[in-house]
Amino acid sequence: MTTYDDRASLTDLTTTAERVRGSVESVIEGKPEVVRLSLTVLLAEGHLLIEDVPGVGKTMLAKALARSIDCSVRRIQFTPDLLPSDITGVSIFDQQRRDFEFKPGAIFAQIVIGDEINRASPKTQSALLESMEERQVTVDGHTYELPDPFMVVATQNPVEMEGTYPLPEAQRDRFMARVSIGYPSADAELRMLDVHGETSPLDDLRPVAHAHEITKLIDAVRTVHVADAVRRYAVELVGATRGHPDLRLGASPRATLHLLRAARASAALSGRDYCLPDDVQALAVAVLAHRLLPTAQAQLNRRTAEQVVLEILQRTPVPAADGGTRMPRSRPSGPAYDRQQSGMRRV
Repeated sequence: MTTYDDRASLTDLTTTAERVRGSVESVIEGKPEVVRLSLTVLLAEGHLLIEDVPGVGKTMLAKALARSIDCSVRRIQFTPDLLPSDITGVSIFDQQRRDFEFKPGAIFAQIVIGDEINRASPKTQSALLESMEERQVTVDGHTYELPDPFMVVATQNPVEMEGTYPLPEAQRDRFMARVSIGYPSADAELRMLDVHGETSPLDDLRPVAHAHEITKLIDAVRTVHVADAVRRYAVELVGATRGHPDLRLGASPRATLHLLRAARASAALSGRDYCLPDDVQALAVAVLAHRLLPTAQAQLNRRTAEQVVLEILQRTPVPAADGGTRMPRSRPSGPAYDRQQSGMRRV
């Protein structure tokens, strides 16, 4: 049963998220869907990988999101000579105390921006594995908890691959979603010239939400109801990637968990306390595609992981409100579909 407190929390969530969204969009012109996905990942307790060509605003998006929230922020510029201890921290011997003292690294912040993450060696990249999954750091046998909320926003370029190291599968799997910003429209680029022409809009950006508010919103997202039929739908989508002939590596069980968490956050941002199949469908490409490895033949045929996910979405039956299934339309959405699926909401 949905309580009054739950509904109030979701109302607060949409209000606060709208403030953060407006703040970020004042910097990132003409990309509302990218900003919404960033907020979805934040409220779903995930990490975001921003991958696109140089100059489209990858780092700007990460900084705008970080500055819109009153929390601790650290930026790590990944370079080939970066060491794991630069990220996690190091124990230094204190001559006065005659003991080792731990000096926290850059990972000890609520929002960590990893710029050009694929320019560091795999050894350095592995320093993020424990922190991204378990939200803690172990150094010299001692475990240190990371602050709450905690989010890693990493950027990388799909071009200029000289001197870079591809992200290991284990690390890519820890990113909840991957997003590409893309080039702006002509109108958005003209507005950008007006706004960014003289000064950086980041200079005037002020926090519009506090870290403790985000923590409460994350707790509210956890209360969003997911019907058994929607759960099975997510499992079927992820399971279909594991046996697809164009893929040599499908999505992991962690991907199913991330897909469900992101769907909860997306429903909450829409003001609902229940998930629809639409929420799962809308996030499937962003959550699953970066985890998949196409076969050599698929690469020769120029088949991308995104195309495979879209094909799976077309072939997988969608649960209906009456308990049955139906084949998906090209883009199921809209108020009519929302009313039809409202029978899945918690009562």
